[in-house]
Amino acid sequence: MAANSTENKSKPGLRKPVFVKVENLTPGTNGHTLIVMVLESNTVLQKGRSVSPHLRNTRIAECLVGDETGTILFTARNDQVDLMKAGATIILRNAKIDMFKSTMRLAVDKWGRVEVTEPAAFEVKQGNNLSLVEYELVNVEE
Repeated sequence: MAANSTENKSKPGLRKPVFVKVENLTPGTNGHTLIVMVLESNTVLQKGRSVSPHLRNTRIAECLVGDETGTILFTARNDQVDLMKAGATIILRNAKIDMFKSTMRLAVDKWGRVEVTEPAAFEVKQGNNLSLVEYELVNVEE
């Protein structure tokens, strides 16, 4: 009857996540899945109740996260801010690279997920901060 019922048990369209390391992140890329440790978290914007009741509070924190290959700044928004506690190990799913003042920032929008996981067994390499590297946009004419 159904020939592929035993072969294909997973849902169609779902792929197994491929975990990448911080050092492999490049500008303009997205769809990254990483396991990182939070080194520090600093709230940079906190707006309370707005004039309109259907608009909610806005909170943004810049968090230094990393793995055994390097570190990068992660921009946490709203509910994500609560999860980004120093020392926590986090899985970032469908993360993307945003450019801010010519440097890379890691972010997870509404299409991704931030989840706390078991403490990591790695030591964060702090000498390789990708957010300290400045990039310059160069237009190439063909």
